[in-house]
Amino acid sequence: MNKKNIGLILTLVIGLFLYLNEQGLIPGGSPPGGSVQTGEPSSAGTSAGTQAIADAYRAQRSDLQVMGEGTVKKVLSDDLDGSRHQRFLLRLDNDLTLLVAHNIDLAPRIDNLRKGDRVGFYGEYEWNNQGGVLHWTHHDPGGRHADGWLKHGGRTYQ
Repeated sequence: MNKKNIGLILTLVIGLFLYLNEQGLIPGGSPPGGSVQTGEPSSAGTSAGTQAIADAYRAQRSDLQVMGEGTVKKVLSDDLDGSRHQRFLLRLDNDLTLLVAHNIDLAPRIDNLRKGDRVGFYGEYEWNNQGGVLHWTHHDPGGRHADGWLKHGGRTYQ
């Protein structure tokens, strides 16, 4: 085996490790989002997530796992077509607005959610021209997708 092949294999192994660690599949590694899912999101994780969302919005990118925090701008009616989703608008610190679609068939509803409340999140960002949609804010019973969550009032909803 020559040095070129060894370098390629080493690069693939490192990439696989980083991917599995990001998905929370490496024992003792970082959980998804890079922070422990207790308490509130760190300001470093929140600002990095806000920047990642801003970058994805500008590039019209979707399917991006993000972590952050925002202020409830408006509580919307539930979406009852198919899987039920609790819906609300979050204003991020960079003034982007996200529609949060939280699957309440798989995770508990956030009761008593009000305009002005702060909500932390880890989920999947999907671009749209109004700021984007955040979904997969729950566990994946099939184990094929990174588990997401919402945090409100010191409680984690997943």
